[in-house]
Amino acid sequence: MTPESGTPESGTPESGTPVSVFSGLKVLDASSFIAGPAAATVLSDFGADVIKIEPPGTGDPQRRLSSVPPSPQAEANYSWHLANRNKRGMVLDLKSPAAVEVLKRLVRWADVVITNFPHGTREKLHLGYEEVAGWNPRVVYADLTGFGDAGPDARQPGFDLTAFWSRSGLLASTRDAGAPPTVPVWGSGDYTTAIAVYAAITTALYHRERTGQGANVGTSLLATGVWATGTLVAGALAHGTPFELHDRKAPANPLINPYQTADGEWFMLVASPTRWPGLTRAVGHPELLEDPRFADLEGMVRHADALTELLDTEFRSQTFDHWKDALSRERITYSLIQTPEAAARDQQLRDNDIVVPLAGVSGLTETVGSPVTLRGVPKVPAKRAPDLGEHNGEILAELGFGPAEIAELHAGGAVPGTPPQEPPR
Repeated sequence: MTPESGTPESGTPESGTPVSVFSGLKVLDASSFIAGPAAATVLSDFGADVIKIEPPGTGDPQRRLSSVPPSPQAEANYSWHLANRNKRGMVLDLKSPAAVEVLKRLVRWADVVITNFPHGTREKLHLGYEEVAGWNPRVVYADLTGFGDAGPDARQPGFDLTAFWSRSGLLASTRDAGAPPTVPVWGSGDYTTAIAVYAAITTALYHRERTGQGANVGTSLLATGVWATGTLVAGALAHGTPFELHDRKAPANPLINPYQTADGEWFMLVASPTRWPGLTRAVGHPELLEDPRFADLEGMVRHADALTELLDTEFRSQTFDHWKDALSRERITYSLIQTPEAAARDQQLRDNDIVVPLAGVSGLTETVGSPVTLRGVPKVPAKRAPDLGEHNGEILAELGFGPAEIAELHAGGAVPGTPPQEPPR
């Protein structure tokens, strides 16, 4: 993980970047959309030097996600900066024969290569594992697919809505009884999968530290989706009866259910049976302890509709602030069901670096931090994601290309754009 001699090391006191866990680690991000790039972003949060390569034209399609209807156009491209902060950017036409030498030098430069091109396509673009490992045997090659490496759907394109949510069983399990499936938060499966890719990479780096050998690691959106649905899928594997779809009026357990308050707020109640006495006091009906229908959890389940109606009536009689005090006093677990807008204003997120400052973006001063924390080890401060091809000249020079070679790469279209001009003599 030590940079080659003569190559500027990221994350050193000389570079002005705080030394962190992955200072000096070099990552080639040859992926698009969210999961692969976000995994590289987590590495960058801990000091890795990440070079992101994009195709000519419009670049990574994620650059356009912040303006996809019906979401109103935001002042800043928040989606792009969320998954690509702290990286250097390069445009490289992998379809150009002249780009092969650039890619080869990038691979030899890198400790980690991340890609999510489909099988078949990646080999045509010289990003298949065998070719990459041939150029750099110590490389950690991390890839991401929609549906895995084998089986009839191995080459089928996959997105988080299709592979992570739909195929895994997760989407069918997260709707109310009688309601059709809905469209979940786009990107949610991708960002979950990004942490799995990050975990695979760090596991491989530890393996390389012990053995000196590179590794071929990866995951799929389907695998992480099934992992997220693991309780239900494992139950089905055991031929058990899966949980039924939730019915708020007659839930499987009335003590675990959303309820609405007098001021229109919704909160999620998660009360264990041992907290039933405290809940009866909180709602002002301690006499419910004597009601034989609710003497135990089995009775509550049999009479779920009656207990839910009773709790509905009581919770709708007072504001959320009232219930916040009453439930907290009895040490009953609950949470306000916040909108994303409310979550963005929540001070708890800032106190725990879940929302962090973002530098260099007009109209955007904060972004979402990655969920990995090493206590006592600071993360690299978040700064803006690169403009398209912003660091072409800088990176080519670091890779050892001279001015004439760079001009040829530009002229041939392998590295689109205008080559840097030599300073006047």
